[in-house]
Amino acid sequence: MDYKEFDHIKEKLQNSLDSTRYEHTLGVMYTAGSLAMAYGQDIRQAMLAGLLHDCAKCISLDEMVQWCDKYNFQISEMERGSKNLLHAKAGAVMAEQEYHINDREILQAITWHCTGKPDMSTLDKMVYIADFIEPGRKEAKNLDKIRKLAFDDLDACMAQITYDILSYLKSKGYEIDPATEETYHFYKECRKEID
Repeated sequence: MDYKEFDHIKEKLQNSLDSTRYEHTLGVMYTAGSLAMAYGQDIRQAMLAGLLHDCAKCISLDEMVQWCDKYNFQISEMERGSKNLLHAKAGAVMAEQEYHINDREILQAITWHCTGKPDMSTLDKMVYIADFIEPGRKEAKNLDKIRKLAFDDLDACMAQITYDILSYLKSKGYEIDPATEETYHFYKECRKEID
């Protein structure tokens, strides 16, 4: 693994993210790498995807839309109005254009780390899950159980995380991105009772 590549990206990210987001990013990078080790996947690929997953998080919504429009990245009307959703797709564009990542699997994992999608690759699932369970996360329901589940069964972990996210969003009356619901429906048969 070329650590100089990581050092260069980390330095650039440290200058573009606030300190809390940067710490979260490092947590996701190491967690994704740990999952890759546990599942016999490419560690470098997982760590790069984890490191860059939130690279667009601290730019404005207008800038996110501009990045996606400039590079013809299709986004929904719901995404156009939500930084929380759009940062994933804008991040994939930025990872390619600003950080010179041309690995399609890494870019796809960044694209779907926020909402998920049906039939995700192992890398997609590892980054999605790492974003949810990294050590700095403290508030999610069932977090300790989900962290253990992540190293036992990725699909069951996807089912539980999406179930908990949908339950939370519905309880608060928040609008739900259809991709999150589609993701849950794809993985729901894998869900194990952990409550």
